[in-house]
Amino acid sequence: MKRLALDYIAPPRRLLWPGVLLLAVSLAVAGELGTRYRDLQVELTRLETASGLVSTERRPSRAVSNKRLEEQAKNAETVIRQLTLPWASLVDTVEDTLTKDVAILQLRPDAQQQLLRLTAEARHQKAMIEYLRRLANARVLADVHVVNHQIQIEDPQRPIQFTVQASFRSVP
Repeated sequence: MKRLALDYIAPPRRLLWPGVLLLAVSLAVAGELGTRYRDLQVELTRLETASGLVSTERRPSRAVSNKRLEEQAKNAETVIRQLTLPWASLVDTVEDTLTKDVAILQLRPDAQQQLLRLTAEARHQKAMIEYLRRLANARVLADVHVVNHQIQIEDPQRPIQFTVQASFRSVP
């Protein structure tokens, strides 16, 4: 076996200053380029904004046609009618006429025709008739009648689902 010769003394290092100088110059150049890039981006944004304000390609806004104006007016009237429904009195009437044997499933007022369509479910026919009588006696509703009714045969208790239509009037 040959003998190993280990040298524990480190060789002399090269000079550090050229590497440090190169790093400093690189950082200075990168900083300058970053600053120029940011300034150019700001200038480009400013020019795009200014050109958009004084663009010759800009078209004047078109006048809205009468047909479209009438359509928008009708839509606004529909919304106003819906918002001015006597909601409180309708809901109070429906709640006050309820019995323990009737459950309301759906309440659909139609503001334009002044109609209220109500879908409910009663445990038995007697409860349905009593509920209809109570609705007919309400001051807010008029012309109360059953649109359709159906016995729910898939349910073991056999409830009656029915739809009532009534016109509503404003109460002073």
